[in-house]
Amino acid sequence: MNIDHSKIPKEIIEIAETFKKSGFEIYLIGGCVRDLLLDIAPKDWDLTTNAKPEEIQELFSDSFYENNFGTVGIKTRSEDETLKVVEVTPYRKEFGYSDRRRPDKIEFSDNLEEDLKRRDFTINAIAYDPIIKDIKDFYKGQNDLENGLIRTVGNPDERFQEDALRIMRAIRFSAQLGFTIEQNTLNSIVKNKDLLKNISKERIGDEFSKIINTESPIIGLGMTERLQILPYISPNLQGMVGIAQNKQAHKYDVWEHCLRSLQHAADKNYSFEIRLAALFHDIGKPATKRTTNGKTTFYNHEMVGANVTRETLKDLRFSRETVKKVVLLVKNHMFFADTDQITLSAVRRLVAKVGTENIWDLINLRICDRIGTGRPKEEPYRLRKFQSMIDEVTRDPISVSMLKIDGDDLINTFHVKPGPKIRYILSALLEDVLENPKNNNEAFLVKRTEELLKLNDKELEELGEKSRQNIEDADQKKIKEIRNKRKVK
Repeated sequence: MNIDHSKIPKEIIEIAETFKKSGFEIYLIGGCVRDLLLDIAPKDWDLTTNAKPEEIQELFSDSFYENNFGTVGIKTRSEDETLKVVEVTPYRKEFGYSDRRRPDKIEFSDNLEEDLKRRDFTINAIAYDPIIKDIKDFYKGQNDLENGLIRTVGNPDERFQEDALRIMRAIRFSAQLGFTIEQNTLNSIVKNKDLLKNISKERIGDEFSKIINTESPIIGLGMTERLQILPYISPNLQGMVGIAQNKQAHKYDVWEHCLRSLQHAADKNYSFEIRLAALFHDIGKPATKRTTNGKTTFYNHEMVGANVTRETLKDLRFSRETVKKVVLLVKNHMFFADTDQITLSAVRRLVAKVGTENIWDLINLRICDRIGTGRPKEEPYRLRKFQSMIDEVTRDPISVSMLKIDGDDLINTFHVKPGPKIRYILSALLEDVLENPKNNNEAFLVKRTEELLKLNDKELEELGEKSRQNIEDADQKKIKEIRNKRKVK
């Protein structure tokens, strides 16, 4: 495997050259090397060196060192967020992991191989010297990249006992890269899964989020269920597994339905919040399932689900904004959308309830929900009609309120008495603006008003009524365009 050297930013090359000129070793390490070998654009850039923290800071005056692991942040002048601070860590050895997360003790090392030995997976334990273009791969990570395997460095039991979160990282990389977890590593995950109880919910939530944001979250989360890891993420998610549904409406149980809904959100590259809502939207069904005379119901599952979603996301330490948005979507995902019965007023009330900033996310969630049932059509006529109704109630209405002049201006500036005359003038002005939006400026409107005031009352009334009709026709034309766009009547 080869690395396209041209894809390494100049800031990284300049930092590496500074180390080399001072006689130090310097290597790119971890995910950035893995991604370069896979021809994927790295999301961050990490370096490792035999220089000690104080030696690194002597080389770079604009650097900082605020941790116990030797990592020095080097500031650059780059406008790229991934390059504004480049982290450089000395080679090190680690000893003891009594909290199953951090080493009890670290020692700086002069040996690159010792440093790579402590890393999680072989594909993340490849080093690359960007100056002499040399790859160091002591643990055959390139072979595993070529074969699509996730394998721990050395003994998998030791790696997972050092930091149990590596169990979820293995699953995340499998979903993210489309790789298979090597059998010994997989066996060790099953054997050591209980160690996850020692990991903070915040760290678990972070890996869970990364799985959600992959292109194939159905693979990652499906694996957490099969390997019995899902309860450590959320017992409430585990509770959906095996909950059968009405087969007339659903092909799958609640868990698989929600997974497929999530996967459609990923396929459409929907936002993180929509993806979460797609996964959680039916999480209230286990608690609300009732079967009477062979008929299964889940009354008010959306209300129960909203509460369970709030509790679960808070437990996983999601931000207040994310929790609020996802709960809103889950709570309202059962909105009534029968366009043979619903009115524009009802649609307007729904928009007011969830907000114009959320209404289309709610529609996209409904689409994911539909696809998750196993139905082939993403947007049937009824949903397209509903979307058209939303377009109609959220469009900017054609009205005199659009004008840069109003009735008060006519009264105060032109001394027009309150009455129909004001309506006629404003209607005529609005028609002029509709014909040419550039006319909606004070200079034109004042001049045009002066011209209109020279007309007698009958002429002004006729012009005003004609303009009002033209405005109504333009409004109906806009509605027709919306409906044609949605291919509905």
